[in-house]
Amino acid sequence: MEAKNQTGISQFLLMEFSSDPELQPFLFWLFLSMYLVTVLGNLLIIVATSMDSHLHMPMYFFLCNLSFVDICFTSTTVLKMLVNTQTQDKGISYIECFTQMYFFITFLGMDNFLLTVMAYEHFVAICNPLNYQVVMNSWFCVFLVLISWSIMCSVSIIHILLMMLLTFSRGTEIPHFFCEISLLINVASSHTLINNNFVYLTTALLGAIPAIGILFSYSQILYTLLRMSSLESKYKAFSTCGTHLSVVSLFYGTGLGVYLSSAVAHSPKRSMITSVMYTMLTPC
Repeated sequence: MEAKNQTGISQFLLMEFSSDPELQPFLFWLFLSMYLVTVLGNLLIIVATSMDSHLHMPMYFFLCNLSFVDICFTSTTVLKMLVNTQTQDKGISYIECFTQMYFFITFLGMDNFLLTVMAYEHFVAICNPLNYQVVMNSWFCVFLVLISWSIMCSVSIIHILLMMLLTFSRGTEIPHFFCEISLLINVASSHTLINNNFVYLTTALLGAIPAIGILFSYSQILYTLLRMSSLESKYKAFSTCGTHLSVVSLFYGTGLGVYLSSAVAHSPKRSMITSVMYTMLTPC
């Protein structure tokens, strides 16, 4: 029996990591500990950068924003999973699911944009240090963050409005531990052409353009490093970029891993495990 979202569907069902009751407590404490480390670690970064006047610079301004986004990004998916694991309840209401989807898309996109902006900041600092203060002024930094929020909030609300046009069967199960948009589209019982096309379009634009920006920034940074004669300068530049590069590699690597695992193996369990990498490990 099918029903319209607005009237008939009260909840969706999420997939569990394991149906073994003996394994549930272990998974709960494992994910809870990872979540607490992520939240406390990122809160420490926010407090440290806010209280120390020496850290009131563009690099730490973006890092502080990234920490805030990562806390929200992890909380969006993990908290509901922890509650469901503890209560042995797989249900998520229609409103909860779409709210979770909205914030997940927003914070995921913000992560992507902030990593790109930080790569650009490193590029200016290393390749054009004399004009760094002029280019990366406070107004421009705030503008970059605000325009990123504006783009992602707009894209997310369009996604949700399009999703509200779909119909679902009663007792629809989402093969994931959170409401992931592409999987929810796949289990819809109505035509999804517009939804799929918009997902492909936004993924291509909001994924490819920042990735190209990061690659360009680091290609210029590498070229500049090769021209440096001082080992001390090279080490300082590398230490500045090293952590950012590792996070970028985890972010895009795990995202690509999720796509490939779902496209090749068609295994929901494997896709769920890979998703833990970018929803929990990368922010951590």
